[in-house]
Amino acid sequence: MTNPTLLILAAGMGSRYGGLKQLDPLGPNGETIMDYSVKYAIESGYGKIVFVIRRSMEADFREHILSRYIDRIPVEYVFQELDVLPEGFSVNPERVKPYGTAHAILVAKDAVKEPFTVINADDFYGKDAFMVMAKFLKKEQPAGTPHFAMVGYKLENTLSENGTVSRGVCTANERGELVKIQEMTQIGRDGDTIQNIAPDGTKALLNADTPVSMNFWGFTPLFFEKLDEQFVEFLTTQNDNPKSEFQIPTVINYFLQSGKARIEILKSDAKWFGVTYKEDRPYVVARLAELED
Repeated sequence: MTNPTLLILAAGMGSRYGGLKQLDPLGPNGETIMDYSVKYAIESGYGKIVFVIRRSMEADFREHILSRYIDRIPVEYVFQELDVLPEGFSVNPERVKPYGTAHAILVAKDAVKEPFTVINADDFYGKDAFMVMAKFLKKEQPAGTPHFAMVGYKLENTLSENGTVSRGVCTANERGELVKIQEMTQIGRDGDTIQNIAPDGTKALLNADTPVSMNFWGFTPLFFEKLDEQFVEFLTTQNDNPKSEFQIPTVINYFLQSGKARIEILKSDAKWFGVTYKEDRPYVVARLAELED
C-alpha cells in the first residue's frame, strides 16, 4: 500500500491579508497553520510533503518552514512561476499574479507520483479531514472511471465576519458524489441570511448547510494527465486576459461534465477556519490556543 503525499499550495500572494500569511506564527508556540497540517498528515499516515511556493519566498521558506519538517518526513518543494508554461506559449507581459490553483497543482507533477491530497497553506482543516482523506486514498481504486474525492464543509462554518469570501459551492447527487461546483466570489452574511453577489450585482441566497469546497482534494496521478490538456486549452483561449485564472473548480467541472471522473464528497467532523483578512487573525489565534489546551 502506497502512502499518500500531501501537496500544500503556498504560493499565493495573500493580497487581501496584506502579507505572507503562510509564514505567520499564529499558534501558541509560534506555529503556522501549515505546522498543524503537516502534524495531522504525519499522524494520518501520509508519506511525503510537497510544497508549492514562489522563488521569492525560498529563503524565508527554507529558514522558517522547511527546517521544521526535514527530520520528520520527506519534504520537497516546487516553484509556481509565470514562465512555467507548455511549449509554444509565452507570458502575457501584463500578467502579474500566478495562473491559479490548478496551475499550482500542475507544476508539482514531476514531484508527485502517488495518490495525493491538495490543500491551501493558510487554511486550518482539522485532524479528522486528514484521516478520512488518507483512508480514501489508501484503499484500492475501483476499475473504470477514476475516483477522486473532496472534503465538504458547511458553508456557514467557513465565513468571515470581516468581509466576503470565495467558495466553491457544491451540488451533490443521491450517492453523495459531486455533480457541480460553482465558484462564488462574494459570499457573506446579510442579517440572518447568507448571500452571494455575482459580478453583475445579482444576489443569490444560499443555504447555511450547503457543502462547499475549501480546496481539500484527493487525487491519483491520473489527474495530472487531464490537467495538462486543460491548461493548454486555458492558455489558448484566455492568455490574452492578464487577470484570467486556471482554477481547480474549472478542471473539476470538466471532469464531471465529460464523465471522466467520479468525485466523492467525504463527510468529516473537522472544523475549518482561516485568515482571509488581517482582522481574522485574532479569532484564529484564539481558536488555536483553545486547540492546544
